[in-house]
Amino acid sequence: IIKRPHRNVDGSGLVAVPYLQNWVFPRSNLVELVQSLSIVFGEDPPLYSKPNTPPARNSATSSKRMSSMHAEEGVSTSHYPSSSVSPSHVYPTGSYPYFRQLPSLRRANSTENPSDVFKGNAINSLEQRLQHDKHEIRKALEMEMDKLMDTQGVLRQREEQLRRAVQDLQEEKEELEQNLQVILTNTDVLETWLNDSNKGILEFHVDDAFEPCDILSKQMLESASADLTIEDVLYSLDKAVQEGVIPVDNYLKHIRTLSREQFFHRAAYVRLRAAQVQSQIASMAARAVP
Repeated sequence: IIKRPHRNVDGSGLVAVPYLQNWVFPRSNLVELVQSLSIVFGEDPPLYSKPNTPPARNSATSSKRMSSMHAEEGVSTSHYPSSSVSPSHVYPTGSYPYFRQLPSLRRANSTENPSDVFKGNAINSLEQRLQHDKHEIRKALEMEMDKLMDTQGVLRQREEQLRRAVQDLQEEKEELEQNLQVILTNTDVLETWLNDSNKGILEFHVDDAFEPCDILSKQMLESASADLTIEDVLYSLDKAVQEGVIPVDNYLKHIRTLSREQFFHRAAYVRLRAAQVQSQIASMAARAVP
């Protein structure tokens, strides 16, 4: 029978507890709902049953009948406790379907205090939740530890690779330093040799390094040198008139003068070249005559 009034159950059997009112998916679940109902209904059970106590007369008659039966059979009744129960010690014996899903919860016997049973059930439920949370936390920590161990292995491999790379670079550095010392030593040797070799050499003009073999070769060299010199001057004049450094009339005047002089040098070079060829032919002919 539903207890009326009840703060969590109405007359139609509708249950209203804070856990249901604050239900949030997927954080809320049925296990915690049952535990919450166990706590709420343990404090204030919504059901009760009327005690079915037989009349005292029938109880006395039954006791006498049982005593006579035991007396006839020769069995003492002093070993059996009295079955009389005071009506004031009878508690509700109605079954609650909400608690059947929790194997760790137990119901109150006729000699147990419901509040003590509720406290025991609450403690068992809390222990189960703590065990579950401990198991989940341990599993998460083990997974994290495995990841950290894998990361540590990777870091050790990279440490070994870096150590080998640093060792290779150190060896290469030492080799380069040795090569540098060899190069510096060779440089000192060469500088010493150059200093010793240049002590007896006298300074001279670069034009004196080439000496013509005859008079025609000397004249040809002078004509070619003058031709190339005038060619450089003409190039410089072209650049100057392009940039507007000198006026056009002066440019034309110098061009005419230099071109005429260059023409004479080239003509002299051609005549000298022809005369040199004739001289070489005559010399070869003279040597060929027996």
